[in-house]
Amino acid sequence: MFAGFQKDQRHVNGVDIAYRIKGTGPGLLLLHGHPQTHVIWHKIAEQLAQHFTVVASDLRGYGDSSKPPADDHHTHYSKREMARDSLALMKDLGFSEFSVLAHDRGARVAHRLALDHPQTVLRMVLLDIAPTLSMYAQTDETFARAYWHWFFLIRPAPLPETLIEADPESYLRSVMGSRSAGLKPFTEQAFSEYLRCLKLPGTARGICEDYRASASIDLDHDRADIAAGHHLMIPLLVLWGAEGTVGRCFDPLKEWQHVATDVRGKALPAGHYLAEEVPELLLDEVLTFLR
Repeated sequence: MFAGFQKDQRHVNGVDIAYRIKGTGPGLLLLHGHPQTHVIWHKIAEQLAQHFTVVASDLRGYGDSSKPPADDHHTHYSKREMARDSLALMKDLGFSEFSVLAHDRGARVAHRLALDHPQTVLRMVLLDIAPTLSMYAQTDETFARAYWHWFFLIRPAPLPETLIEADPESYLRSVMGSRSAGLKPFTEQAFSEYLRCLKLPGTARGICEDYRASASIDLDHDRADIAAGHHLMIPLLVLWGAEGTVGRCFDPLKEWQHVATDVRGKALPAGHYLAEEVPELLLDEVLTFLR
């Protein structure tokens, strides 16, 4: 995986962020989702690096990046703080402006990054999410049953952390394997890497704090932006899985049009994990949009 990529780590915004980098030309930041790492991009990263300088990083709390301690208001894992990590990493690597391709939790970080630092993000692709606030506001039984982990992970510490740490592999298989495609999209090497990182000290806490922040401080930030009339002003491509929960429970394109001025998008014939289920189709969409 990631042939020719350099694996490294940078201390930025008070944390160590692990990443891989390869390529020449414009910067392209890749952000992963839960419960995975930057390895989700292994099927398309080398092709992207033929056109961009690709930086695939691990979010704080995930992978080989730092796992800061929890705080009462979950500020250490707010999407605002995680976006600052990404901004600082890219600037430290020499990119004052760049594009973003992001999935799941990483797409929520990317949303906040583009809102808080609009002058730095050129174009953005978000995979299989609707805005966090709209998803919580419109939650119904179907969504809650499919995305049970949203409500499990936000329970007060240490219950969720304790249960995850007791059997990380069962948690990983349950979350990833319960989607429409099961575990088939994940190579043995990629799955092993996700499991290795989930077992690292502090990862369970980081994951839970990420979700606790999304159900509290992140919603405050989103409501403040809406009240102030702030919208995403950059070109935005949203893609989701035709067989996934997000597309069944929400209208992703409509929801993003509420908070952004230049949005296009479509469903792809897949479930939640687009980069590992339909990498060729995703690559075509991404390259057409970003170039």
